[in-house]
Amino acid sequence: MAIEAESEPVSAEEALTGEAMRIAEAMLFAAAEPLEEGEIARRMPEGIAVGEVLARLKQDYASRGVNLVRVGKKWLFRTAADLGWLLSVDSVEPKKLSKAALETLAIIAYHQPVTRAEIEDIRGVAISKGTLDVLLETGWVRLRGRRRTPGRPLTYGTSEAFLLHFGLEVIGDLPGLEELKGAGLFEGALPQGFAVPLPRDDAALMEDEDPLESDAREEFPDLSEEVQADADAETETAEDGEEVLLVEEEFIVAASIEDEPLEDETDREEED
Repeated sequence: MAIEAESEPVSAEEALTGEAMRIAEAMLFAAAEPLEEGEIARRMPEGIAVGEVLARLKQDYASRGVNLVRVGKKWLFRTAADLGWLLSVDSVEPKKLSKAALETLAIIAYHQPVTRAEIEDIRGVAISKGTLDVLLETGWVRLRGRRRTPGRPLTYGTSEAFLLHFGLEVIGDLPGLEELKGAGLFEGALPQGFAVPLPRDDAALMEDEDPLESDAREEFPDLSEEVQADADAETETAEDGEEVLLVEEEFIVAASIEDEPLEDETDREEED
């Protein structure tokens, strides 16, 4: 005699959450680009906490071939990291980011919002305008605003494309001092009081920042042809022992741009 097992009744709240998860899943699958939580929340049933729904959906997909991941404030489905090699068909030719550009990118990431003068002060050498142009063209660096100081210099910060490329959920996931020490990037004793700043990439402007004006981008016209010409003129290989960052070709028109040494104060007085 067959005995039919009675299934436990599903509460109305659980049923509503399940429907919300289906809606979020459908939206994320159909989206051509990552979706913000607010955009997903607008399609949710009333009274549903979108953060809890996405967290449950992320847990459900954790062991599957496709995972739900968050980048900044946006969500997207991505192939599981251990299965990515199965889908690799065409090899992408890597391009090399100059050492100057790599150092500048690191300074912006850890010290943002930061001005060009502040970058030069940290590095100890002047940076050519082309270095910042290259980083802006990758989409990893963005113009934030203008500092409320004489001259109203532009401030720079990282973008969501930076987080996406380097696999970071938030900018605070960048390695701290102890992690950098463990990776062997510091040798010998560090200066007293040396510390790695806690990075932040708040979308809101800081108290000492003004919003960008309409003419801000005019300082950075489209220099793709000029940058490409400079890249063709430079050697295609880096010097022996130089550490460079490999960048996917679709993100960057690579160029090797030499640093310009800071003018000595005495030289400036002679020129005056």
